[in-house]
This record gives sequence, C-alpha cells and structure tokens, in this order.
Amino acid sequence: MSNKLAYKWRKASIDASLRSVLVGGLKGIEKESLRITRAGSLSQLPHPRQLGAALTHPHITTDYSEALLELITPALADASQMLGFLTDLHQYVCAHIGDELLLAASMPIGDLRDPVIPIAEYGTSNVGRMKHIYRRGLSYRYGRCMQVIAGIHFNYSLPEPFWPQYQHFMKHSGDLQSFTTQAYMGMIRNLQRYGWLILYLFGSSPAVGKSFIDSRQSAHARTLEKFDETSYYKPYATSLRMSEIGYLNPVQSMFHISFNSMEEYIRDLRRATTIPYLGYERIGAKVGGQYRQLNTHFLQIENEYYTSVRPKQPTRPNERPLQALGSRGIQYIEIRAVDVDLFEPAGISIETMRFLEALSLFCLFQSNAGHDLRQHEEISGNALAVANRGRDPELKLLDHGREIPLRQWALRLCGQMQEICEILDYGDRDKPYTQALSKQVEVIHHPELTASARMLSAMRTQKMSITELVLQKSHEYTRDFRQCTLDASVKRRFDLEVETSLAQQQQLDATHEIPFDHYLSNYFQDAAASSMLSQNLPQNIPDPMIETAAR
Repeated sequence: MSNKLAYKWRKASIDASLRSVLVGGLKGIEKESLRITRAGSLSQLPHPRQLGAALTHPHITTDYSEALLELITPALADASQMLGFLTDLHQYVCAHIGDELLLAASMPIGDLRDPVIPIAEYGTSNVGRMKHIYRRGLSYRYGRCMQVIAGIHFNYSLPEPFWPQYQHFMKHSGDLQSFTTQAYMGMIRNLQRYGWLILYLFGSSPAVGKSFIDSRQSAHARTLEKFDETSYYKPYATSLRMSEIGYLNPVQSMFHISFNSMEEYIRDLRRATTIPYLGYERIGAKVGGQYRQLNTHFLQIENEYYTSVRPKQPTRPNERPLQALGSRGIQYIEIRAVDVDLFEPAGISIETMRFLEALSLFCLFQSNAGHDLRQHEEISGNALAVANRGRDPELKLLDHGREIPLRQWALRLCGQMQEICEILDYGDRDKPYTQALSKQVEVIHHPELTASARMLSAMRTQKMSITELVLQKSHEYTRDFRQCTLDASVKRRFDLEVETSLAQQQQLDATHEIPFDHYLSNYFQDAAASSMLSQNLPQNIPDPMIETAAR
C-alpha cells in the first residue's frame, strides 16, 4: 500500500461504497481470572474437573497457573452477544468452583512466593507436556509472580467482504492475502502508536499489595509510594500491570521485533526464538533428565514475546504461529493491553469493547509508513509514561519528537474517531458507538472518572487496602454470578463441552506417541531449517539483534 494512497484515504472521508462492509467485524475476548480462596489466597486446588479439561475445552482453560483461568468467547459480530457469552461463562464457572472466588482485578493478591503458585498441568500427552514445560521455563526466567498477572485480550477482524472492496479502492493489484496482511500490520503499528490511550482510559491497576512487591523483587518497585501498611501505589498511575513492575521483562529489551512488514516480523521473531541467551543457558534446558525449559533461546516459543498487539492466524496441529502467519497471513489482531476492570463484573464493559473496535478501525485508516528504532523507543516511552503517571495533568507525550499534552492528543484522536463511530452506528437509533466514544471523551476531560482513579478514591474513602478492596469486589461478583440462573440450553451446551473435553483429554493421554525428546525436536526442526539467522552470528552472547529498545 503506497504512502500516497494511504494519505489520500486518511484525508478523505470514508468512501460510501465501503461503509456497509465495515459493520459487523468479528470480536472475541480472552479473559484471565485467578481462582482464590474466600480469604484471598491463591487456590492450591487443581483445575476443577467440573470445568472440563484445560487442554481441550474451547472456552474454559488455564493460562500460566492451575489457578489462573482463561475464559474465551467465540468470535461474534455483535458485542452485546459476546459480553453475554462471557457473562454466561462466569456464571457457569462460579457454579463449579466450590467455595472459591474469581479475582476481580489484574494484579494478584495473597502469598505470591513461587512455591505457592502452581504451574498449570495439561496431562501426559506430548502437547500437554510441552505446554507445562514452557510454563516451567517461564518460572525459571521471570519468576511465577509475574506470570499470574491477569489481563484481557480483545480480538478483532474486519468483515471478509470488506477486503476485496478496500483493495479495489486502494488500487492494489497484488494478491488479496498479501494486501490484507499488509493493511493489518499498518493497523497494528498505529495501535502501538496510540496504545497509550488504552492504558489511560482502561488501566485498572494503580496499586499493588506488599506481597506482590516482595515477590517481584524489582528495582522499579522502590519507586512506588506507600499507601498503607500493605498497599503501594503511584498517585497518577493507570496500569502498573503494563509498567516496569508488571508484565515486562528486561531480556526482551535486548532485541527488537519489527512490525513494518510480515516478512520483517517473522524474521526478527525467528531470530529471538533460535539464538541462545547466556543467562538461560546457565539455567539449562534439560538437567538430570528433567526439562527446566524448552530451550535456552531468548524466547522459548513465539508466545513468550510480550507485546501490546499481536498479529494472529489460528494454528493447525503441530504448526507454529510463525508458520501459520507466513503461509496464510493475518486473520485477526489481538489487543493485549487491557486491564481487568475492577468495576465490571465480567472485567470489561460493552462500551470498552465498542471503543476498542472503533479505535482499531481508525488505526487501519491512518497512514503509517513504518517505525524506525527511534519511533519504537518513543512508543515504548509513551506507554510507560501513561502506565506510571497517565493522570498527571502535566504529562506530555512524544509524537514524532514533538511534545504534546496527553489530554490534547487524546481529545484530538477521539475527534478523529467520530466518523468511524457514526458508520458503526448505522441503522441503530441508540448510536451505541457514538455513546461509547462520548463516554471516553468525558473521562479524558475528567481523569477522576478513570477506573484507576476510582480505585484509589475507593481505597481512601472506605479506608481499605488494595487487597481488601479487590477481595470485596471478588466476593460481590462471585456471589452475584452464583445467584443468577443460567439458561437451561446454555447450561446443557456447556455441560456437553465439559464432557467432550474430558473424553478428548483421556484419548490424548492414552494415545501411543513418539518419545517427547523426538516430539520436541520435530516441533522446532522447521524453524531451525528455515531460519537464516544462525549464519555469521555469535551464538552464546546477547545478540546485537538490532539495538536495545531500552537504550
């Protein structure tokens, strides 16, 4: 897509022929929730059998820990139906976890020492063992506390009929898959550029408990202020989850992943998943006959790369994510910077979903020729600044080297999103997308309305620690979900999925397979054979794999 054409699109109003095919994009949610006891400790019980098998259930699984549930909606065109499905999942789960609660926040509470955080188990099949060993490797690399921070992933894809019409409008003569992938990569770059707005509006982690600070043992934790005897915070923080004490890791600052094209993205991620890192070699991959991690590379697998937005293509059996992207392009994008909203029972509101959809479309239609290292550092710096002090009225961000007050930039972006919201509202008298946008404009004008500010206000007015506030909400929401009666047909469908997943897990565990060592070797063989990064590169030192983003 030429810069000239992208500029033409950005300056003009959206072509009438394309308006109808912008409505009805598919949306999905992946929501993580820790199981905790009524007293606020992490559950030490295995994943409940009543919820099915985590490896094979399509909607109820686990992330890093046995205690960290992940609830997955199908991809739906209607956001209200998607929220309804997510609510149904919460009701079903809460009815099958005994006396436990679902934690209503992103940041974990309770005792967070490594020994009391159980790593997720997936059975004895090769794929199940690989998933467990990967998580064991994460614990050696980063500690378990970091891995039980919960979040929400918002998945989005445009309607399929949109792409050929958009390609025609842009006068692109290549194949449709390449055009679509190129356009999605541009969307991702703009979502990275404007991602600080998501942290400002939807950040819901301005404070953490002392146990989290003690367990993370991060030098950055010393920059937090003491709220009370057991709570630490930053006065203007929006999302400590996305700050230096949250879901970030310093080793990944040693390499850069380019999103300027799919080819560069695959190249750089292959480098990171193939070159050994000396610090991880000291840990060892297989020691005393037991795997500590899958390998000693900068990243064990692609999923270990932490980024705010990912290009996604569903994988086939034994297929790696990069292989899927390389052969079939991008099917949807995954926005990963959304905190669990403490003030929403399901962790996210319908207005948030609609705003994220509109923002994604807006980002598609903005020109973006690519990011060099300086812009990459600017984007990272803006995100960290907003995570740590986004509500500071004096905060200024960088836009191509030029300082701009956060509020001014945020209001400008929302003004530019107005046309997108009007298109998405087509035929709906209630104008839900315009209303969702108006709500966020109000939040920009009044920072005290953000979830992060409301959390700190509640702690002050109710004289509660962060742990007490989060536990109060967790009791409230879990109780309400249990008291709701799930529709009989929905319950039957969920029950059948549980039974089916258990049967599939049993079949997998009973199937005779090749030795695990061979399975693992076969899995990584394609990357080793197809990657050119080992040529002329040192193998056992932090690779100068481009410059460090932290420099």
